[in-house]
Amino acid sequence: MANLNPVTSANFIEHNGTLPSDDESIAQRIYDYAVKMKLDKLSEIGFDLKAIYRRLNRSVMIYLSQFHLPSKQDEDDFFFGYRGLTCYDSVYPFQVFPVKGLSDISFSEITIFAGGNGSGKSTLLNIITEKLEISRTTLFNKTDFHAHYMPMCRASLDVYDKYQMRELMNVSRFITSDDVFAHLLEVRQRNDNLDFKRKVWMENRAEYMMNPGQGPREIDLEDPESIRKYREFNAQISQKRSFSQTLRRNIGTNERTFSNGETAIKYFSDNIVPGGLYILDEPENSLSSEYQIDLSKFIESMARFYNCQFIISSHSPFFLSMKGAKIYDLDAQPTSVKKWTEIPNMRLLRDFFADHNDEFQTR
Repeated sequence: MANLNPVTSANFIEHNGTLPSDDESIAQRIYDYAVKMKLDKLSEIGFDLKAIYRRLNRSVMIYLSQFHLPSKQDEDDFFFGYRGLTCYDSVYPFQVFPVKGLSDISFSEITIFAGGNGSGKSTLLNIITEKLEISRTTLFNKTDFHAHYMPMCRASLDVYDKYQMRELMNVSRFITSDDVFAHLLEVRQRNDNLDFKRKVWMENRAEYMMNPGQGPREIDLEDPESIRKYREFNAQISQKRSFSQTLRRNIGTNERTFSNGETAIKYFSDNIVPGGLYILDEPENSLSSEYQIDLSKFIESMARFYNCQFIISSHSPFFLSMKGAKIYDLDAQPTSVKKWTEIPNMRLLRDFFADHNDEFQTR
């Protein structure tokens, strides 16, 4: 890695939102530079010096350290005393994880559950979210057995101060791809509503200009509220401001729209703030490879410098390869911790690109 002076390092962070490598000396040099210049905060790059200082003087933050799922024996004991079992087609979420040999889970600052469709990744994230009572937008379908299953789960949180716990729960969130898509639709709907109101306003104005004595056609002269609106409308028309200014004042302006990928990135950056535990279900959905890389760097930075912990389910090599990530392979029998290069799906991608290597060669 090239040697970077503090100013260059600061500029890199300004444009990339993270440090260029794991080299702690970069953070140290930025901090030393700020102290030398008597800066309390590198406001020009939006980087909190206190966060850098904490990173230089302690390890990363881990809120959830352990999670215990019911073992096969626990589930057998439950069903031994449960009556009426034969009337159910499914006992979900029972009998999902014991066959995988998964009972006790330990977490790092970034923990990823990898596996194919139906491997239980989303189920596991939902169970953890429900047990910790973390805020969520998208609800998930519960069976009659969830009420019996959840008390059998145990979580170990390394948070001993009730005020810290309250702050942690205030910012922690479970974010799914459905949340991102719902946000996209909500923005479009709000803009469509403004467009409709703007169209009606313009039609009313056109009619008023043609028949100034009658006012907008929606106004009922027998209704005091309609008369009030009519007078307001008349006053606005007579004011010396452009019609576009009148529209902006009374209708508002449309929210700025981006591509789906840009909107998704903005959604994550707006909802992931310092000091939180974030559970992300396949965050790569709707993101191009470029934006997946950007989001992975953002997650690394928030975990390293801003006291965040992440629990993620993902198929993406860009997330699985994040530095410091602990990866559980839910397709393995039994479930085990692996390097990202040992995940079967990653080896499949490696073989695919190896087969097409000649096509990537420049001619």
